[in-house]
Formats: sequence, C-alpha cells, structure tokens
Amino acid sequence: MLIEMTAEPELAWQEQALCAQTGADFFFPEPGSSVREAKYICRMCEMRPACLEYALANDERFGVWGGLSEKERYALRHQSGR
Repeated sequence: MLIEMTAEPELAWQEQALCAQTGADFFFPEPGSSVREAKYICRMCEMRPACLEYALANDERFGVWGGLSEKERYALRHQSGR
C-alpha cells in the first residue's frame, strides 16, 4: 500500500493553518503596513502554537508567524535567550 505524504511530518500543521487559505499579502505586508488583519486570522487558528514554534526555531525574520510580528518575535527570542 502506498501512502502519499504531502508534507514533512513536522510541517504538516501548515496545511491546516488558516493562513494557507488566505493570501500571503496579509502575512507578509509591505514595510510600514498594518499586520492587524494577519493577527486577527492568527488568533482564530488552532495551528498558531506550532507556527510560532516553527518561526522561532527557524529564525523567521519576515512576516507574521504564530500571531507575532517580526519585532515581537525578536523581543521574545531575546527575552527567552534563544
């Protein structure tokens, strides 16, 4: 029996994330643009903890990940010593 895997197991959360059903423009806005819409979508997403953990572990520096902006993730990394 052949089982088709669409993503690496550690990235499977991405297929279920609400951002996968939304345009990337919300999550990677132009510099100085609002991230309010992206954060609103993130608050409703069950995959938010996995998304944030991924972003912190992979040092994602751009966009909204796990409901946090670039600056918020930077502050969280330095606060927790990552």
